[in-house]
Amino acid sequence: MSNPPDVTTAAPEPIPECPHCQKPMPLCICDSVTPLGSRIALLILQHPQEQDRALGTARLTARHFADATLRVGLSWPSLAKALGRPVADPARWAVLYLGSARATDLDSEADIIALTRKGEIADNQRAILSRIEGVVLLDGTWSQAKALWWRNPWMLKCQRVILNPAAPSRYGRLRREPRRDGLATIEAAAMMLASLQRRPDIAETLHASFERMLTRYREVLAEMPELAPKPAGRGRRRDFRRNRRG
Repeated sequence: MSNPPDVTTAAPEPIPECPHCQKPMPLCICDSVTPLGSRIALLILQHPQEQDRALGTARLTARHFADATLRVGLSWPSLAKALGRPVADPARWAVLYLGSARATDLDSEADIIALTRKGEIADNQRAILSRIEGVVLLDGTWSQAKALWWRNPWMLKCQRVILNPAAPSRYGRLRREPRRDGLATIEAAAMMLASLQRRPDIAETLHASFERMLTRYREVLAEMPELAPKPAGRGRRRDFRRNRRG
């Protein structure tokens, strides 16, 4: 009696990625990105273990600005090295790092709050924020953002800030944040750049892109559940976490 023939199941074809946002092509919305001018530069430092391609927003955020830099890694010897520039003054840059600070614990209703090295609200908020020439966002989970903060001591020379959002992240149930003030990277950039420059159009444009991304994700996931990100471990952020997410 002859043996039955072997039945080999062909491996599924890999889903191509967008070379710009690095999302699977069905989730890419790069063709709808609206370029924005900004006098304030943007630097996004992404932890190398931040692998949520489906819901991450770091690269999408950077696509909107000519003066935006995204670096993947754990540490850089200086702000200038991270930016790839010969010179950069960290005193003129703000770094968004929540840590244990909470806007609700501080006597301020401002969107952006400058902190001292002790994590207390700084004096002369308006003067401090008016000097900002660039913003550093940390992209990864809460623990990954903390690692980036501690592995780059030059950030202590930057002006540390936190955000005071009026509403929680648009991620909603798609990505739960351990804190209400945890935002996606694109939301953090929108709030920072719009508030510092008094440019509501920046926030409107970035929020619209984020909504399109989330809408596309929900539509595609119904047909391609394999694109769903793996369950995140404890301490999931956002896109900066956020110094959050994504």
